[in-house]
Amino acid sequence: MHADSWALKAKKLGLRSRAVFKLEEILRKTKSLKNNSLVLDVGSAPGGWSQLIKILMPTSTVYAVDLLHMDPIEDVYFYREDVSNIDAIKEISLLKAKFDLVISDLAPNLTGISAVDEENIFELNLITLKTAVNYLKKSNGSFILKTFQNSLQKKIRLEMEKNFNLVQTYKPAASKSKSGEIYLYGERPL
Repeated sequence: MHADSWALKAKKLGLRSRAVFKLEEILRKTKSLKNNSLVLDVGSAPGGWSQLIKILMPTSTVYAVDLLHMDPIEDVYFYREDVSNIDAIKEISLLKAKFDLVISDLAPNLTGISAVDEENIFELNLITLKTAVNYLKKSNGSFILKTFQNSLQKKIRLEMEKNFNLVQTYKPAASKSKSGEIYLYGERPL
């Protein structure tokens, strides 16, 4: 497989994935990462986004959750669990309504059947949105969610608008031009 310039740059810098550049651009534009932030990374494997948070703001505390294995990152608390079971993780559950930032680069395994894939993406986005709303600070929390351009995109954006004072859409430069992925940003939960 041919590695693109973003993947090569990530490898050269010792980063876990090219996706870090997508998050970095959104964080720069939204100014949503601050010193001493409490961050929840949903769907964290392979760990690129958690790694970036610790590089940009070493004083931040990061909790990461994924069904897949993630190699350890210093000062990142990783839990191998389904996001739908996040309340069962005592250490995270105790922090409800305390997170400054929830980030999610989560995507389901794709089947190649559009209707099935779109519904799976939407359901996973809803679970992640519910998690963000439950775990973010109400006054000034921020949420970054990966989704895809498809027939349910407007529906997930509407759900975001019901739950946040501000919602924006981003297509970072590091996203492959042929990819349908986009990122929704929500600020200040309602």
